[in-house]
Amino acid sequence: MQQQISVVTLGVADLGRSQRFYGQGFGWTPVFENDEIAFYQMNGLMLGTWQRDRLAQDMRRPAEGLSSFSLAHNAPDEAAVRYLIERLCDYGGTVLRPAAAPPHGGYRGYVADPDGHAWEIAFNPAWPIDAEGHVTFGT
Repeated sequence: MQQQISVVTLGVADLGRSQRFYGQGFGWTPVFENDEIAFYQMNGLMLGTWQRDRLAQDMRRPAEGLSSFSLAHNAPDEAAVRYLIERLCDYGGTVLRPAAAPPHGGYRGYVADPDGHAWEIAFNPAWPIDAEGHVTFGT
């Protein structure tokens, strides 16, 4: 089996609010959107934001039972980490953990999107980012 993630879908309470966070905060443009879902083409996978109740219905789970998890966005340096965390908060995000250097190296902080999904904004000097935005695990 090939190691890959094709789509990450986040259940959101308010699609418009979510689109403001991802569109204006990160500066991303959806490749598809309608009244209940938006898809963003990422570097090698797709990110979907779908109305939480519709996602829960599709999975046949109660909306309250959706799992929490952290997504990560790698930045080219420490200044970019601080900048992006501040920018995301300007567009509806909430700092969960301010940017700092962890004991294992690098630099990172956590921000929650308007629906509470945790994003690690990180700089890891051992994980290079190529021109297309692909991160390579270790070097």
